[in-house]
Order: sequence, then C-alpha cells, then structure tokens
Amino acid sequence: MAPNATVEATGVLNEVDAETIDGGLAKDVIPLKRAEKRKIKLVWRNVIAFGYLHLAAVYGAWLMLTSARLYTIAFAFVLYVMSGLGITAGAHRLWAHRSYKAKLPLRIILAVFNTIAFQDCALHWARDHRVHHKYSETDADPHNATRGFFFSHIGWLLCRKHPEVIAKGKQLDIADLESDPVLRFQRKHYMILMPIACFVLPTIAPVYFWNESWTNAWFVATLFRWTFILNVTWLVNSAAHKWGDKPYDKSISPSENRTVASFAFGEGWHNYHHVFPWDYKTAELGNYRMNLTTAFIDFFAKIGWAYDLKTVSQEIVEKRVKRTGDGSHPTWGWGDKDQDQYEIKHATIINQQKED
Repeated sequence: MAPNATVEATGVLNEVDAETIDGGLAKDVIPLKRAEKRKIKLVWRNVIAFGYLHLAAVYGAWLMLTSARLYTIAFAFVLYVMSGLGITAGAHRLWAHRSYKAKLPLRIILAVFNTIAFQDCALHWARDHRVHHKYSETDADPHNATRGFFFSHIGWLLCRKHPEVIAKGKQLDIADLESDPVLRFQRKHYMILMPIACFVLPTIAPVYFWNESWTNAWFVATLFRWTFILNVTWLVNSAAHKWGDKPYDKSISPSENRTVASFAFGEGWHNYHHVFPWDYKTAELGNYRMNLTTAFIDFFAKIGWAYDLKTVSQEIVEKRVKRTGDGSHPTWGWGDKDQDQYEIKHATIINQQKED
C-alpha cells in the first residue's frame, strides 16, 4: 500500500491499490493480451450520427475560415476549454480517480462544464474509465487499444460493447460516485440539461449577442467545437496508447505523447498516468505549459475549493523509473550518472565561485 493511504479502495487503481514502494503492483493483475477475434455488431444509429457529425465539422471548419465572426470563433474556443476541463479536471481526475477533493461550488462548475462536453454524464464516464484502468487492454477495456487505432479512437462507440466490459463494469464499487448529489442530479436530468448546454445555448448565443448567422453558429460554435473536443479526448485512448516514450513502465502501451497533452490540457502524459493514476497532475511536470488542468486545480486549491491533492514524491518516481522504465526519462539534474558529458563540458555556469 502506498504511504499515507487513508481511504478505502473503490476498484480503480489508485493509491490504496499500490503494492510496491514505488507505487506500482507487485505483478500484473491481468496479463496484457490481444483481444479475442469476434464479430463486431455495429450500432448503425451511431455510425450515421458520427458520420454526419464529422462531415458537419469539416463544413464548420470551412465556415470558420471563411465567414464566421471572430466573436464566434472565440466563443467556440471558450466552450472547448470549458468542456475540456469538465472532462479532465472533473470526470477524470476528480470523479474517476479521486486524485483530489472538491467543495460543492467547484463540483457544480465542473458538472456544468462536463454537461457542455456531452460525453455521457460524469458518473457513467468515471465508471467506464475505472474499468479501462482496472482491465486496461483486455476485452473488458471499453476502448481496448489492442484492437487497433480506429477502434480505440472512435470504433468502440460504433459497435456494441463487449460483454466483458458490461460484466466488469457491474462489479466495480461506485458507491462514492452515487453518493455525490451533484452527480446524481446531473444523471437524473442529463437528457434535458445536455441538449441545452451542448447544442441549444451555444447556437443561440452567437445569433442573439453579436448577430451571427444561424448557419455559422450551428456548424462552428456547436458542431465543430463538439467534434473537436470529442476527438481530442479520443486521442488519449488511441494516439497516447500507440506513440511516445515509456519512461515509467515499458511493459504497458500508454505513452508520453506531447501533442496529445497540448490539446487535451495535460492528459497526454499517459505512461505516467497509467503508472500513477492517483496523481492529480497526471504528469511529472514542474510547470503548466502542457498541463492546463493542473493549473486549474491548483488555482482552486489556492482559494480553498480544491483540497487533498494527491501526488507522487520524487523518490517514488525515481525508483519506478529505474525499475520499469525504458531509459527515456530525462536526467534527474546536474551530475546525474546518465547526463551527457557534452552538456557538462559546454554548460554555462553563472556566478561561479571557486570551492574552498
């Protein structure tokens, strides 16, 4: 068990599931294997809906470049940031992994942002994400990356779930999610709140406030924006499970993907996240350049709305890197045994003094 763990396990790999001193498991719970060969049953309603959505998004991108007002483009960007944070800071880091705690005002804000995102209610999103971590890259993984890039990106939404996904999902304890009144309210009224937050208001606002055309409002502020944040989220499941270094654990496919991290507000540092899913930063970073979500959480921590932020000590990270990393982790600092000698020879040292 990880040091200072005081909460009970919920079925998602978090700090109380760790068995080793470096925050990992002594052995794999489920060995990594390729998915079984089975006939995919398409959900044609979803195929048609997502087909239209992506065609509409392409048209929206054209309108954004040719006729949409700057106000509309800026509005779409703001909605993209809000909905993105509703997924990353809300459904993911707060509710799925419990990597920090949030007071009621922040939970309400995150639930509103999450509803704008329209990626199912936060309770269901968090439940499915816990299944993904607990049974990563097996048939119980909702977007099993061993089935290929397309499946892990969008294909899993175009077909019926594997029976194992449903079975394992029912076995998880999600009492902590069901006890949150904010999540219960969102789930109960989701089919009313979601269309208003994701489609109606984003379309009406540009027309009402700055005389945008209905066409630009619908295809740019609504459909292009929603399609864009959907694909950014899906890239964490696909690209970040395929391309990048593995400095923390070379035996798993989740990788450090800088491009995904830049668009997904810090969610692309995926090798680190799958090794330490209970870290509220989801990364080992000393700044916010590629982790807007961490900056968002830290801001609310400063005003007291976010608290009990869990993170991994440098000592534990270093031990894990040495034990299971692929050797791509950067040096720890000046004098590291792996530091390039050329760097040492040509480094600029300011205000240097002679040793006594």
